[in-house]
Amino acid sequence: MRVIADLCLIPMGVGVSVSKEIAACQRVFAEAGLETRLHAYGTNIEGEWDEVFAAIKRCHELVHAMGAPRISSSLRFGTRTDRPQSMDDKIRSVEEKLGAMSPAA
Repeated sequence: MRVIADLCLIPMGVGVSVSKEIAACQRVFAEAGLETRLHAYGTNIEGEWDEVFAAIKRCHELVHAMGAPRISSSLRFGTRTDRPQSMDDKIRSVEEKLGAMSPAA
């Protein structure tokens, strides 16, 4: 089953900047062959259920190994069975509706 997840991972006890740890997680997702989209407060991850959740687990393990004694993560995810849908499909749908709302010149 395919899933689109939104992960916000916050390493604690490593200082103010966490970009090094987030970059390490991005590498984990890339090595797993997952489609990702980094945003200001997290990462969207698209792929097969078991692969996505295994990569999130590996990310936690790696960030702990990098020295973070604690990690707080928020995770939202969704699946659908009526038709295939990618992150790009979802964004394109909203952008099309925004275009339709533009005032006529």
